[in-house]
Amino acid sequence: MTPNENKKIREKLKQKTWNEIKTNDSWAIFKVMSEFVDGYEKLSRIGPCVSVFGSARTKPGERYYELAEQVAFNLTQHGYGVITGGGPGIMEAGNKGAHRGGGVSVGLNIDLPFEQHDNPYIDKGKSLEFDYFFVRKVMFVKYAQGFVAMPGGFGTLDELFEAITLIQTKKIGKFPIVLVGKSFWSGLMDWIKEVMLEKNGNVSEVDLDLFTIVDTTDEVIDIINNFYKKHQLTPNF
Repeated sequence: MTPNENKKIREKLKQKTWNEIKTNDSWAIFKVMSEFVDGYEKLSRIGPCVSVFGSARTKPGERYYELAEQVAFNLTQHGYGVITGGGPGIMEAGNKGAHRGGGVSVGLNIDLPFEQHDNPYIDKGKSLEFDYFFVRKVMFVKYAQGFVAMPGGFGTLDELFEAITLIQTKKIGKFPIVLVGKSFWSGLMDWIKEVMLEKNGNVSEVDLDLFTIVDTTDEVIDIINNFYKKHQLTPNF
């Protein structure tokens, strides 16, 4: 454990007076409110968009970086904007593809001690900075009419399962969720089927229809376009 991690734990466990607790919590509430207000104001007019999730560690030239860029480009050619986490890796690829395609390119950046920084392909006025992950995730979902999950780490899984859970519990509409990369996602999906569903009954069989795993850009576009042709939906805000 690093000295900084030890410091954070000590600060968390340190006894505080009631006045200190109340003051700190009050300021935190105002900070959360300001992030929501800023997000709502900047994103309320972006039009139909697809949120693209994926690893910050994927490098330009790697297979999934290039695939994410092409997916984003093709989305813009069919009238969709692209929302990413605003950082490097897959996020950069998504914004780059949207920028190259002349479509809306949004970045929802998060203040982290490593990995995260703005990429240069976000539209002016559409780069937002967040301190709170939960506020950022609201923006990913509220202003998206579809979700594309590229290979990634814990953050990508967090964002993916947030979308799946909200759709499963009918808190948002049943928008398309597309996982790109069968070789990456198949092990997780096998575990969901064999352990969560068949062995323990923790999900329903219909829940497995909430997402689709594909390998190609064309499959992503077909799924999203077919969904909108079938349901004739408009943006969800």
